[in-house]
Amino acid sequence: MVKINGVIPDSPTDKCGIRSGDILESINGHQVKDVLDYMFYAAETSVSLGIMRDGEHIKFSVKKDEYDDLGLEFETFLMDSKQSCRNKCVFCFIDQMPPGMRETLYFKDDDARLSFLQGNYVTLTNLEESDIDRIVRMKLNINVSVHTTNPELRVKMMKNRFAGEKLRFLKQLTDGGIQLNCQIVCCPGLNDGDELRRTLKDLGSLMPNISSTAVVPVGLTKFRKGLFPLTTFNEETAGETIDIIQEYQAIFLEKFGTRMVFPSDEFFLIAERELPPIDYYEEFPQYENGVGMLRSLIDEFEKALEITEWDGGERHISIATGYSAYGTIKALADLAQERFCGLRCDVYRIRNDFFGETITVTGLITAGDLIAQLKGKVLGEELLISSSMIKRDEPIFLDDLTVSDVEAALKVQLRSTGSDGYELLDAILGTEY
Repeated sequence: MVKINGVIPDSPTDKCGIRSGDILESINGHQVKDVLDYMFYAAETSVSLGIMRDGEHIKFSVKKDEYDDLGLEFETFLMDSKQSCRNKCVFCFIDQMPPGMRETLYFKDDDARLSFLQGNYVTLTNLEESDIDRIVRMKLNINVSVHTTNPELRVKMMKNRFAGEKLRFLKQLTDGGIQLNCQIVCCPGLNDGDELRRTLKDLGSLMPNISSTAVVPVGLTKFRKGLFPLTTFNEETAGETIDIIQEYQAIFLEKFGTRMVFPSDEFFLIAERELPPIDYYEEFPQYENGVGMLRSLIDEFEKALEITEWDGGERHISIATGYSAYGTIKALADLAQERFCGLRCDVYRIRNDFFGETITVTGLITAGDLIAQLKGKVLGEELLISSSMIKRDEPIFLDDLTVSDVEAALKVQLRSTGSDGYELLDAILGTEY
C-alpha cells in the first residue's frame, strides 16, 4: 500500500476520480509496494486500481494507451525508502571519506530497484528468494558487484556473513534469462591473481547472460586509519592484472564472440601501457565504470578536429584535470593548439590533497584543491573542468564549495564539460554553450 500524494490534472486517474490522499493498494489484483510493481502492473491498457479512501476499499477501472503513465504522484520516486548497504566492504570508498561532508555523500545504497532504473550496482546481500523471483518475473536486467566468486573470500572482503551464500543468486538470475552487468573492485593481495582467474572462469560459466564485467582498481584515500590494510596497484601488478583479463578475453571472444570482461582505463595508465584501439571496447558496455572512456574521448576529439573550422582570433583558456588523465588531456590540448592558430590552452594537473595523493581521478577533485593550486596563475578567459567534479543537479563540489566560489577565488569563469570529445573541443574553442 502506497499513499498517493498527487494526481496529474487530466490524466487517466484524474478523469476517473482518484484523489490525492487515497491509498493505492493494488493494480489488477496485484499488491503494490514500490515503483517496480507500479510500472510493471500498470503497463496494460485496461487497469483495475484498488484504492482505500477513508477506510473504504474502492475499485476504479482505468483505460489508457499501453505504457502510458496513470498520472499518480508519490512522496518518493521509489514509492518506498531506499535500501541501504548491509556490508562493510574492506575497500568501501565511503568509509574512507573525511567527516563533515554533506550527509547524502555518506549514504550507501544497495537497492536492486535503482540498479534496474538507474544503473546502480548491487551486491545481492539485500535480496531474498522472493526478490529474485520478482526480478525474473519482471525481466529486470540489473548490475551486480561481484568482486569475487570465492564464497569465503567474499565474506572476508564484504564483512557480511551472507555475502558468500548469496552468490547462488547469480546462477538463478542468469538461468531465468536475466542479463547481468558485473563489476569487480580489484584489491592487490585479495582478489587479484589466481582469485581473479577463478572469478572470471566462474562468470564465464554463466555466459551468455553475463553481458559484461568491469575490473576496476581499488581507490584508497588518506582517511584509512583503523581500516583493513590495503595497497594500491603499481606498474607491475597492474600489468599482471591486465594480462589475466586479456587471457580470459581471448577465451570468451572465441567461445561467445565477446570479450565480456574489460579492465578500466586506470589499469592501463598505472601499468604505463598504451590504451587499446576503439574496437577493443566493443559497444562500450562498461563506459560508466571508466572502461574505454579515454579511448572514446581521444577518438571523438581527433574526429572533431578533422571537421571543425575555427577563426576565433586569439583565445586563451586553461583546463584542470586529475593526475591519471593529465597525459591524455595535455596531448589533446596540444593537438588543438597545433590545428588552430591563435589558440592557447594550458593544462594543469591537480594533486588531490583533499582525499590524498593516491586518488588521481578527475571526478574527485575538490574546489579547495582547485583554488589552492591555481590561485595566482594566469588562467585565460575560461577554466574548463570536468562535469564529473560537480553534483549532477547543482553547481557544487564534493567539499560543498560552489562553482561561484571557485570563480570568485580564481577570478575566472568556469565551464564544465563532459567526457565527449566533440564537446571538449567545443569548450576549448568556445564555440558552443
